[in-house]
Amino acid sequence: MAGLIATNLGKCTHVIVRAIPQSLCTEALRTEQGSEVNLDQAWQEHELYVGVMKNKLGLNVIELPADENLPDAPFVEDVAVVCGDNALITRPGAPSRRKEVEAVKKALQELQLNVVEMTDENATLDGGDVLFTGREFFVGLSKRTNQRGAEILADTFKDYAVSTVPVSDYLHLKSFCSMAGPNLIAIGSSEAAQKALKTMQQMSDHRYDKLTVPDDIAANCVYLNIPSKGHVLLHRTPEEFPESVKVFEKLKDHMLIPVANTELGKVDGALTCCSLLINKKTDL
Repeated sequence: MAGLIATNLGKCTHVIVRAIPQSLCTEALRTEQGSEVNLDQAWQEHELYVGVMKNKLGLNVIELPADENLPDAPFVEDVAVVCGDNALITRPGAPSRRKEVEAVKKALQELQLNVVEMTDENATLDGGDVLFTGREFFVGLSKRTNQRGAEILADTFKDYAVSTVPVSDYLHLKSFCSMAGPNLIAIGSSEAAQKALKTMQQMSDHRYDKLTVPDDIAANCVYLNIPSKGHVLLHRTPEEFPESVKVFEKLKDHMLIPVANTELGKVDGALTCCSLLINKKTDL
C-alpha cells in the first residue's frame, strides 16, 4: 500500500494559480523589509511559471483573478491542502489573509473535490507549512501554523500519518525544504534546515533520501510526475542560486526547468507557494 501511495506523488492534472495585484508591492506581508518589488518583473516571472505548467507540461491551469484587497493572494498554496479527492480549506495564520480562501474554495468545489473547511477559531494553518511526501505529512509549527491546525489536518487526511516539526527561524517549513521526487527531500544546508530534517527523520518510520542544496530557499522546488514527461522539477535559476542549481543538475532522471522568482521572493514567496496542484481522476 505504502509503495503504491508513494508513486502518486507529483501526479497532477489541474493547477490553481492566482494573478498578482499591484497592491502586492506595497501591502504584502514580509518577514523582513528589503528591496522593492518590481511589479512588471513579478508579472513576467509569474507568467513564465504559469506558462510552464500550461504550455510545457500541458496541465489544466485555473487562473483566478487578482484582488487588490488581498495583496498576498497569489500565494494560493497557503489557503488549501489538497490530497487525492480531498481538499482542506485552511485558516491562514495571518488574519489579513483569511478572505483569500473564498475564491480558492469556490474553484475547488467547481472541480468537484470533497472540500472541508477549517472553522475552529483556535486553529491556524498555512499550506506552506505542510510537506506531503506521498506517504505522510509533516507539518511545521511556525508563527503561522499551530498544533490545532495540524490536528485538523490529521483528522481530514486520516489515511496518512501526520508529524509536527518546530519551525522557528523561518516563515514556513517549506521555506527550506520540499519534495524533489518520490522519496527525495530537497533540504537547505543551514543549521535550522538540517535540524528540521533530523526531526522529520526521527518522526518517520520510512527512510527518505535527501538532496542538500547550499541555499535554503532554493530547496523549495516543485516536483511533478507527468505521464508524457516523467519526473519534472521546477527549480530556481542559475542566475539566482548557481551553486544550488549544480546540485539539481545531478538529477539525471528529471526534466529540470529553471524558473525565476526574484520578485515574489522579496515578499517571502517561493516556487511551491504560487500553485495548488490537484490530481483529478478522469470523470467516467
